[in-house]
Amino acid sequence: MGTTTIVLIVVIVLLVIALAVAGVLLSRRRRSEHLQEHYGPEYERTLAETGDRRATEAALTEREQRHRELDVRDLSADERDHYASSWTTIQRGFVDDPVQAVHHADGLVVEIMRTRGYPVDDFERRAEDLSVEHPQVVQQYRDARSIHEATQNGTADTEQQRHAVTSYRALIDTLLGHDTRTGDGGAVNGRHAQNPTTEERTR
Repeated sequence: MGTTTIVLIVVIVLLVIALAVAGVLLSRRRRSEHLQEHYGPEYERTLAETGDRRATEAALTEREQRHRELDVRDLSADERDHYASSWTTIQRGFVDDPVQAVHHADGLVVEIMRTRGYPVDDFERRAEDLSVEHPQVVQQYRDARSIHEATQNGTADTEQQRHAVTSYRALIDTLLGHDTRTGDGGAVNGRHAQNPTTEERTR
C-alpha cells in the first residue's frame, strides 16, 4: 500500500470522525433548543437548581422517559362534569372562607391527577410529571402550592390566597381538558362554561 493511499485513508477516516462529531453536537444543540422552548420557565428553574445545563437537560429528559411509562388517561364526560362542578363550588366559597377554598382547590388538583393516572404521593413528582405535557401551568402550580403551605401556616393574606385560587383555576382547566388560552374558563363537553371566573368570584 503506497504512502498516498495511506494518507488518503487517514484523511477519509478523520473526515468521517469529524462528521460524526458534528452530527452529535448538532443533535445535542437541537435537543437543547427543544427542551428550552418546550419547558420555558421550568427549564430555567431547573437550571438554577442544578447549576449545570447538561445536568438540567438530563433531568428533563429523564422526566419525559418516566412520563412515557405512566398510564395517564383523559377524563370521561361524567368525571369532567363532576370535577367542574366541584371547582365551581370552591370558587363560590372563596368569599366566605378563603382558607378552605385554597385547601380544597389543592385537594381537587390531587384528586383529578389521581383519577387521570398520575402518581400523587409527592408534590415535586406531581409538578415534574405535569411539566412534561403542561409546562405552561407548572409554575402556577408551584406558586399556588407555596401559598397553600403559607395558608396552612397562617402567613398568607387574602390577596395571596386569591392569587393561589386563580393559579389553581388555570391548572384545573388544563387537567379537565379546557383551553386556558381562551380566558373564559374553557368548555365542558363542547359547551362554553357559564360560571364566572375565579377573578370575578373573588373580587
